[in-house]
Amino acid sequence: MAKPASPLTHASRVFERLRQDIVNGRFKAGEKIAINTLKARYEVGLSPLREALNKLAAYGLLIQENQRGFRVPGLDRAELDDIAEMRRRLECMALEQAMRYGDAEWESALLAAAHRLRRADGDSVEQWEALHLHFHRTLVAPCGSPWLLRFIEQLHDQFDRYRRRAPDNPSIREVLDAQHDQLVELALKRETRAASLCLENHVLLSYQVALESCRD
Repeated sequence: MAKPASPLTHASRVFERLRQDIVNGRFKAGEKIAINTLKARYEVGLSPLREALNKLAAYGLLIQENQRGFRVPGLDRAELDDIAEMRRRLECMALEQAMRYGDAEWESALLAAAHRLRRADGDSVEQWEALHLHFHRTLVAPCGSPWLLRFIEQLHDQFDRYRRRAPDNPSIREVLDAQHDQLVELALKRETRAASLCLENHVLLSYQVALESCRD
């Protein structure tokens, strides 16, 4: 007989679902989180829900207000500038290290991730976003620093919270998609400087998209 899921398991599950919903823009920027509504939406008890909310606050995707619960952070141009700059620096550092340590298995995984992303144009937005995140994770995976990867993961979530609220821009999307293939080609050739410049341009162009979420 299977054991019932532990509170930690419930908390981890609701943490991941709520994290995705915040990043995907299911909640408005600055919106106060109604705990009773979340209990019903995620079908979870108060204890694991509060644990997940506290983790999300520590992670930076929620703001905890003294005696007043939680709310979604607002959208701030200065914060986006900071996130984009830190993402540029850390991802370029990770990419350079990944090209140094990456082996044939990484090369195969990177080619496969790029192929799946390229074929996802007709899929749902959620599916494309999942494959897009997988591609960027794979690109820097062998960098050798779990902490660096952890910081990059957190920056991606914060960056995407802005980007996914911005209006769609098909012309820029075409350039971004082309840059994914360029990154693969340069990474496989171990052209470190060119790959870093390509990634810098990729983050900058994506920042231009995300910036639209901060406009009145």
